[in-house]
Amino acid sequence: MTWGRCFLNVISCTWFLNIIQDEFMNGKIDLDSTMKLLEKLHVTFDVAHVKHVFKKTVDKRKVHTINIEDFRAIYRTMVHRTEFHELFCAYSPNRKILADTELIEFLKKEQFQTEDSEIRALEIILKYEPVEEVRKRRQLSFEGFIRYMSSEDSSIFKKDHRTVYQDMNHPLCDYFISSSHNTYLISDQLIGPSDLFGYISALLKGCRCLEIDCWDGSNNEPVVYHGHTLTSKISFCSVIHVIDKYAFAASEYPVILSLENHCSPKQQEIMAEHLENILGDKLLTSTIGDSVVTQLPSPEALKFKILVKNKKVGTIEETMLRKGQDSHGETGEIFEEEYTSEEDETDEKAPLQQKSDSSKRKSENRPSSLPRKKAKMKKIKIAIELSDLVIYTKSEKFVSFEHSLANQKCYENNSIGEVKARKFVKHSGNEFVSHTSRFITRIYPKGTRANSSNYNPQEFWNVGCQMVALNFQTPGVQMELQNGKFLDNGGCGYILKPEFLRNRSSTFNPYNVGRYSKPMSLSIRLISGHQLPPSNLSKTNKADPLVQIEIYGVPDDQVKRKSSVIKSNALSPRWDETFSFTVQVPELALIRFCVEDEISLVANEFLGQYTLPLLSLSKVFLLLYQCSSWRLM
Repeated sequence: MTWGRCFLNVISCTWFLNIIQDEFMNGKIDLDSTMKLLEKLHVTFDVAHVKHVFKKTVDKRKVHTINIEDFRAIYRTMVHRTEFHELFCAYSPNRKILADTELIEFLKKEQFQTEDSEIRALEIILKYEPVEEVRKRRQLSFEGFIRYMSSEDSSIFKKDHRTVYQDMNHPLCDYFISSSHNTYLISDQLIGPSDLFGYISALLKGCRCLEIDCWDGSNNEPVVYHGHTLTSKISFCSVIHVIDKYAFAASEYPVILSLENHCSPKQQEIMAEHLENILGDKLLTSTIGDSVVTQLPSPEALKFKILVKNKKVGTIEETMLRKGQDSHGETGEIFEEEYTSEEDETDEKAPLQQKSDSSKRKSENRPSSLPRKKAKMKKIKIAIELSDLVIYTKSEKFVSFEHSLANQKCYENNSIGEVKARKFVKHSGNEFVSHTSRFITRIYPKGTRANSSNYNPQEFWNVGCQMVALNFQTPGVQMELQNGKFLDNGGCGYILKPEFLRNRSSTFNPYNVGRYSKPMSLSIRLISGHQLPPSNLSKTNKADPLVQIEIYGVPDDQVKRKSSVIKSNALSPRWDETFSFTVQVPELALIRFCVEDEISLVANEFLGQYTLPLLSLSKVFLLLYQCSSWRLM
């Protein structure tokens, strides 16, 4: 055994020296060479921490270079984590290597990988063991163990959820759909720039519903901007070119273009021409199969298709009958009732509109499910050429749940402002769920969010709203929830809703879950962190980190727990704390880990976060922060 341990020490040392020795031909290396050498060793590191450790090393001798022994010390500081070594030694009798049988035991006991554990162990050895002699023996050294534990394969996000695994053959209304509000804006709603990057960024994040605000432009070319504001303008044509290029870069499932159409019929025809000429076969221009639509098609059936969401004249059946006819110059009229309450939020594009306190009090005392007082009828002219491009996503004015149930067709969808929608959630939850089980429903931010702030999307996912549109350009908890939720199902932008939000007979209410509760016990052991971002207020690369663990879901599941504070340690804080939760509706729950620096008794500085669906959480024993790469392991 002693000879074996000596042999392992020799080959491990030889492997390390073979990689680094050429860099020390001249005896010493500087900071840039140190970072390049760490990359060569496939080490994940945070530049600020490497700089800090390097500086501490050279300051002792008042030089700007290090020798080979200094580098080995830096490597151990950055890579050889104490908690990894403790875990490794718990399964390694000689504290040097894990035989395949010992690795299998680790996988079963700590990672709960009971199926195909023998095959999995061999895959890990072949993929992560850097020392060839050890790899040939089907063993894993501590260096290999470190690389495995620091990899995506040890992520707490379930591996099979990183690809599309859900049934994609349900109707479109059965899915949560990643949706953006005012996609063209990259700043505020009043004077900020409109930019094509807004569309590129959203599509690369897997967003599947984009908003395009269209207005008459010069030279008979429609433009996109936030009307009646000082935001800049971009051409509608350029927006469609960008969408054509990036639509399916992150997902092959359908993209929906939500048109906020303020153009004259003449420029609406130009819009239709651009859509058809630029998008070509990607643009859905007819029904799939039967022209009589009784059910929405599935994301699977609409792969690589782009749908236009807009107001439409008449029915799909009438559109199909016009196929092949020349509709140039033809228009149709739509009459809509306008209401006088701010709750109705008919104009989401009027960020400066304010209501008096008296009108607010009156509306707050009025039951939210009753129709509003009618003010007048509004006539809207639609070019038939544009109208006929609307197939399965016809925008329809929302009147009431009762009206929709009696009159609305399956391919007609509604947009409801956040204020009105929030009152429906609280006072008419059952009816809201019934509505979203039948019809696609889009929620949009209230017009007074001039700084492009966002509402909490969770409360609308709780009632099955498919398109919960957010300002993607604005970071914060709300977008972190959005990004975390849509990590699921391969990040394809479509997530199958739970059965109780798809079933038209469902009586689910997020404020009274009753028989729909399926309590799940959750225990999280928070062990340590590694290379956390240092505080912006610190000159010594330190922070006083703490971790907030938060559950978002139905109201009964909303909870936050806080760890202790570790003083002056951003490099390798150690907590060893356990947190327990009971979640009533795990199908809707998200879990968020937020790392903060305690800068005072009343204020914390945000350092980083990770959010994911609760049901995408792997059943693993070890949870470690490595914020240099922003993932939980």
